[in-house]
Parts: sequence; C-alpha cells; structure tokens
Amino acid sequence: MARPHGTPVDHFPFTFVIAAAGPFPSSTHNIAYNSFGDPCRSLGVNIGFKRTTMSAIEILDLEKSYQVGFWRKREKVALRPLRLTIQEGEVFGFLGPNGAGKTTTLKLLMGLVFPTGGSARILGMEMDDPRVKSQIGFLPEQPYFYDHLTARELLNYYGQLSGVAAKLRTARVEDMLERVGLMESANVQLRKFSKGMLQRVGLAQAILHDPKLVFLDEPMSGLDPMGRREVRDLIQQLRHEGKTVFFSTHILSDAEALCDRVGVIHQGELRGVGAVVELTSQAQGKIEIIFCAQAVPAGLTQLGAEARVSGDMVNAVLPEKQQDAALEVLRRERLKLISLTPVRKSLEEYYIQNMRPMEGPKEENRKGVGV
Repeated sequence: MARPHGTPVDHFPFTFVIAAAGPFPSSTHNIAYNSFGDPCRSLGVNIGFKRTTMSAIEILDLEKSYQVGFWRKREKVALRPLRLTIQEGEVFGFLGPNGAGKTTTLKLLMGLVFPTGGSARILGMEMDDPRVKSQIGFLPEQPYFYDHLTARELLNYYGQLSGVAAKLRTARVEDMLERVGLMESANVQLRKFSKGMLQRVGLAQAILHDPKLVFLDEPMSGLDPMGRREVRDLIQQLRHEGKTVFFSTHILSDAEALCDRVGVIHQGELRGVGAVVELTSQAQGKIEIIFCAQAVPAGLTQLGAEARVSGDMVNAVLPEKQQDAALEVLRRERLKLISLTPVRKSLEEYYIQNMRPMEGPKEENRKGVGV
C-alpha cells in the first residue's frame, strides 16, 4: 500500500494482507505443516494427539540495539533479551514509562524493524511468515491517515486492502463505524477530526478484517473520558469474541480494569509479569474503615489510624491487628459503620516496585527476564 512521501513507516497504520501459497493443516487429519510444507509440531498441534491451546505469542530472547552517534558510533540497547508467552484469548497489558521499550517490542513483532537477536512465534508461526500478516491488526501510537478521505471511505479502502469480500465490506464498515461511535461523523473528512476521533478510526481499521490477534500501541492516547470508556468496552468485546489483545499503556487504571495479565518493562528490560487478579488481591496487613462522623474519634487516633474526613464521612486506615479495638471505639461512640475491608495491593504499587533500580550485575551485563 502506498503511503504519502516522507511519512515514517511506523506512523502508518496498516492491515497485513500478504498471503502465501502452500499446504495448511487438514481438517480431516490431525497433522500440521510448517512454512515449507513439512509435517511437524506446529500451530499447537501434536501428531497423533488432540490439539491443545496454542500460544498466541511466544517471544524467545528477542532483543534490539541501535547504533547512535555521527562520528564515533556507540551501541544503544533498546530491548534486552525478552522472553514472554501470551495465550490465545488473553488481554495482555505492556506497562512502562516513555522510552521503556514498549513500542520497540511492538515494532519487532510487527516486522517494522528487524531484531538484533532472538526470535518470536505468532499464532504458531514464525513472526516473518507471510501467513501471519492476514491474522493480525495494528494501531500505532501516532497513526497517519489520508486526511482528504472520510471515515467511511478510509475504512472501505482498508477493507479492500485486507481482502474483505465486496458483498460483506459495506456491512462490515458500517458495523465498525457503529462500534467506535463514529456513525454520525462517517462522511466527514478526517482532516476535521479531533485526535480522539482519529484514534477511533485507527481502532476501527485495526479490527476491520476480523483478526485473531490485535496489537494496540497506547490506544487510550488523546481520548476523553467517554472515549476511553468506549475503547475499554471495545477491548472487552474483543475478549468475548475470543480475540487476543496485546496493548501498551502507561494508564494503570485501564490496565487494571482490562487485562488478564500485565508485564512491566523499564529501560528495555522486562521487570515482571503477573496476573492482575493475583497482584491486586494481596493483603497488606491493614484495614480500611468507613463510618459516619464529622470528626475522627480520639480512640482511633491512639490506635495509629490514618484518617480523612469528608463531609459527615470518615475514612480510616489502620493495622489489621487493631480491628477489634477500632470496632470497640465505634461502638462506644455509637457511630454508624459503613464498611470494613482489607487494604489490597494496587497495580500502581506493583508498577512502582518494578521501576526501582535492580540489584546485581552492572546494567550493561544484565539479561532480561520473562515468563
């Protein structure tokens, strides 16, 4: 697909449509073939055994370094050896500050840049296998569109490129416009769209051809609260449809609400991976008490409570071992108890914990970690 002169390739959203000839797994034989047509263990199929759940993405020591400088060039490490596995149907959040290596990882998996070392498998195939391209969708962080086209014209254009059948294309485009909330602006030129509206167009083109795997680079960027809610709902819909979603973000509340698992990357190194439910269910040995009062009882202050008064409500946090004593204070003062809950570890705390400098070998000699 042609792109305007001077447009950086990583700013240009696209749908891979290259197809490769060759044998594919038979529906009547429990045998898979590799890209050379040889029977093998591929696509999550074992010869003679029932098919098991396939990993959507398998990253094996993928790394990237750049040469920087004009006269005396030096090597800059953008991504240290990365090992990571993402299962089919999973929503995975890739967290990290700006410059951590999130976009570099996405570009490597998309084939926009070449790795310095390592490899990856996508949907059971090597990441450079042409058959992969028709099964994935991509939204870059800063997409570029032909701004003289309307949203409907642009999506129809992408539909043709992605091989959506002509008899289904119109209905598919209308469905995408409805899903991203752009039906009323469908005939408006993109040059008149706000940044948030352009982000919605980018989301629509990424899923127009019904891919199995969707890569989203900062999908909430530039969206107002309603727009963020709509994007979150859309990602939830993709999960319910069995799609795999890999998205990068630094908005922790969105990751906590959407993701099955998250990974934290910092300075090109994967610092940790975990299930959101497990990370946010760990108790901290404290309790939170909310009750009706206009001032903090002296008895709670003596127990070491950290209290905040808001109107006629008090929110107090204190050690779990002081729970019975705190309830006795409220009973003695005849105050109405609203709730008592254990304080759980937040995703923000897990994130900050993994941002701290790591102990051990010097940074240039460290190897990445992964799951």
